[in-house]
Amino acid sequence: MGSLKFTQKQGQYLAFIHAYTKVNKRPPAEADFQRFFAVTPPTVHSMVLTLEREGLITRTPGVPRSIQLNISPLDLPVLE
Repeated sequence: MGSLKFTQKQGQYLAFIHAYTKVNKRPPAEADFQRFFAVTPPTVHSMVLTLEREGLITRTPGVPRSIQLNISPLDLPVLE
């Protein structure tokens, strides 16, 4: 899976998904990203769609908190 490439910002979102899921035992909602990164709802939604389109995450349509990482936690950057 080392062929997956992502930007630094995408890496931070991926690291947040991993950390949040580990701590809370469920994936983050878009509102959780908004709070953590201090960004607007459209910014979060756009990033989630980008991560999904790039194959880095999978979501179940219509199901809240359904984000699944498609990469190994070992490939994630440190969450800043």
